[in-house]
Amino acid sequence: MPPVADGVALPWDQPVDDAVAAIGEARAALGDTFVVDSGADRYLFTFSPTAVRDLYGLPEDRASKGVADWRMLRRKLPDELFSGRRTLPHDLFGRADALAYMANVRSALVATVDELGTEGMADVFDLTRRLGHRVGLASWGGPGSSDAPNLASLVSAFDVLDGAESFVHPDAMARIAETGHAAERAALQTVSTLIAEAVDRLSTDPGLEADHPLFARIAMSWSDEPDSRRRTGIAHDVTLVHIASMSNLFAAMGWALIDLFEHPEARDRVASGDSIWAEQCAMESTRMAQRSIMSRFVLSPVTVRDEVHEYTISPGATVSTLLPLTNTTAAPGYEQWRPSRWNRRRLSDPSSLPAPELVTVFGHGSHTCPAQPFSIAAMTAAVTTLVSVFDWVPEWAEHPRPVPAQIGGVARAAGPCRASYRRQPVG
Repeated sequence: MPPVADGVALPWDQPVDDAVAAIGEARAALGDTFVVDSGADRYLFTFSPTAVRDLYGLPEDRASKGVADWRMLRRKLPDELFSGRRTLPHDLFGRADALAYMANVRSALVATVDELGTEGMADVFDLTRRLGHRVGLASWGGPGSSDAPNLASLVSAFDVLDGAESFVHPDAMARIAETGHAAERAALQTVSTLIAEAVDRLSTDPGLEADHPLFARIAMSWSDEPDSRRRTGIAHDVTLVHIASMSNLFAAMGWALIDLFEHPEARDRVASGDSIWAEQCAMESTRMAQRSIMSRFVLSPVTVRDEVHEYTISPGATVSTLLPLTNTTAAPGYEQWRPSRWNRRRLSDPSSLPAPELVTVFGHGSHTCPAQPFSIAAMTAAVTTLVSVFDWVPEWAEHPRPVPAQIGGVARAAGPCRASYRRQPVG
């Protein structure tokens, strides 16, 4: 039995000022492997190089990342959203889908540049969140979903349904449970109504399938159901795909812009069209912004070993590590933003790391995010366009900080991140 972190809880069970700092303090006091008993749940946290390697290698059917993620998301989202899904996010990120996604990214960027005009002030994360919604809804939301007037209504509804809130503001989950997810169910009804309009457009004009192949694929998977059940099933599939795919992408885009604004030489290389450098910057910004808790919910007994002991974990417990405590401390220098450490999507020299798994952006092995190629391509295109078309001046006095209670996903900023901009002269 590892040592138990007395008095430490996770923020969805009781208020915690800074969830990552609390786990970090327990690590400093107890070592790299310890237990946290929070609410009715037991967590084995480990930061040992050997144990983290074991964690990534655990079989999904015995220690499930999917179940661990679902247990977190269901605090925010109504149960009916998870029931009977026929299209899951990983189903829409095959290589053949990449061209359609990037065409939507380019169209969304054109619309974003037009909306910004010649000069003004924008909050970085508001800007990238709207961009992310537009890209996702153009990709799988169906005809009319990424255009006025439906876009504004869908953006508002998806902001309410954002499953990331379960780990960005875990302290709010008790209040949501008390309301019976009332706001979330109302937002889901709004989405269902508007997606039903897209279904009708596709039914009356089959020629639209060529422009909306991913939506058509989702719709086809429900073709054997009565009309009302079919519409609901399509809408809920679209909702879950959108929530799972877009919430962290917009945040990662925001941090990439913030880091480029703060590093003018790196920004100028991106603006000049150096796409490989832009990709390295996107990887590095996402690494630094990670607040993810990597968890596996144990379904049948598994064994994890660190450098001293071997532990048998019983069903019902969760094995976890925390990326913000490994990504920046695994070796000297990793606390600094340095895009040159990447060779495209891999560390150029991981030899200083006790284990490669201690530093991650999109996961390792079988649990590497299936949307990684699309996400990096979208981030690269977005930051390149925005820093080449506009000159930006950040209005913050010091580097923005993440929401203190957040434990999971890519960091959200604790306060506004406003920047003024002016369109650069053509030629």
